[in-house]
Amino acid sequence: MASYAARPLVTVQALDSDMTTDHSSTVVLPAVMTAPVRPDMVNFVHAQTSNNSRQPYAVSTKAGHQTSAESWGTGRAVSRIPRVPGGGTHRAGQAAFGNMCRGGTMAFPNKVYRIWHRRVNVNMKRHAIVSAIAATAVPALVMGRGHKIENVPEMPLVVSDSVEAVEKTSDAIRVLKQVGAYDDAEKAKESIGIRSGVGKMRNRRYVCRKGPLVVYGNEGGKIVNAFRNLPGVELCHVERLNLLKLAPGGHVGRFVIWTKSAFEKLEGIYGSFETPSEKKKGYVLPRAKMVNADLARIINSDEVQSVVKPIKKDEKRAVMKKNPLKNLNVMLKLNPFAKTAKRMSLLAEAQRVVAKKEKLTKKRKIVTKEEALAIKAAGRSWYQTMISDSDYTEFDNFTKWLGASQ
Repeated sequence: MASYAARPLVTVQALDSDMTTDHSSTVVLPAVMTAPVRPDMVNFVHAQTSNNSRQPYAVSTKAGHQTSAESWGTGRAVSRIPRVPGGGTHRAGQAAFGNMCRGGTMAFPNKVYRIWHRRVNVNMKRHAIVSAIAATAVPALVMGRGHKIENVPEMPLVVSDSVEAVEKTSDAIRVLKQVGAYDDAEKAKESIGIRSGVGKMRNRRYVCRKGPLVVYGNEGGKIVNAFRNLPGVELCHVERLNLLKLAPGGHVGRFVIWTKSAFEKLEGIYGSFETPSEKKKGYVLPRAKMVNADLARIINSDEVQSVVKPIKKDEKRAVMKKNPLKNLNVMLKLNPFAKTAKRMSLLAEAQRVVAKKEKLTKKRKIVTKEEALAIKAAGRSWYQTMISDSDYTEFDNFTKWLGASQ
């Protein structure tokens, strides 16, 4: 077994009925309680294993086919889907069999030979249960799940084995009150209500919140008869711990009440980080990727800083390369003549613009206003002469208009 020197001790809560038990007895915290909590793995395994208790259901193979419908074929201006025979009713002549038809079969109906079961790796299931057990020892996770543990003296909560001899529900209530767990059981009792939906007609009419989970270690005890009638309170043997009970809904942090015998058996069932389990062949507890999450303390520790290379203060960093075709300063470093060439190109462009403007000006003949009027009058007289010489009379109106415009 692993060394117990570094592990804390857990106080065993004694009951009023314990006359001969040492009220100051303690047990060593099992290694499984210090395992890493993996909510992602617990959620996945819970989602898969919860599918294994489903009742297969399917659609009747005769649904939608209980009629002797036949297609009318072509030529009757209707689709060729099978139609119900007969007459005298609305049903006669209606389309049948198709999934798009009223009263037809279902598209891709459910089958009983569907794969309802979900297989999960054994090691993954064990890791999920270990994570759920470790989460039960963290008060923040237990309270975050909604359990009432304000009056609980210690987490994880371990009670003496005399609780396994309790056989009446009234005595079970008295035990819960002594250890401060009755508030959580009372919360579950007050939460009983009628389910909303069709489930109230399917033998699951009432719903109830989850209360404490009592884990016992001895078979054949009377504790099952004592606690089973309390709403929300569940029981489980330590060798048959179930993820559906340890993490209902896939959420870690179930409030668990351990008996002393069950708590002592955890070390042998799940082993430690160095020693394999006695009950599960070759199983070793999973290790955390990081034991200490304080990165600043780790980096600044003497052990790390003593082997870290010092910062090179005189080290010159590489300068980012710039494109000389876009950056003139970089181009001047590569080609000092680039500045003169750039200036010459700009001057040449300016000269070309001036020369082109002068060329266009020379081509254009500047006409004064008097010359423009004379040219217009000459054109009008020529047009009148052309019309007068013509034999067409349809230009008379135009001539009159032209004279009026003068």
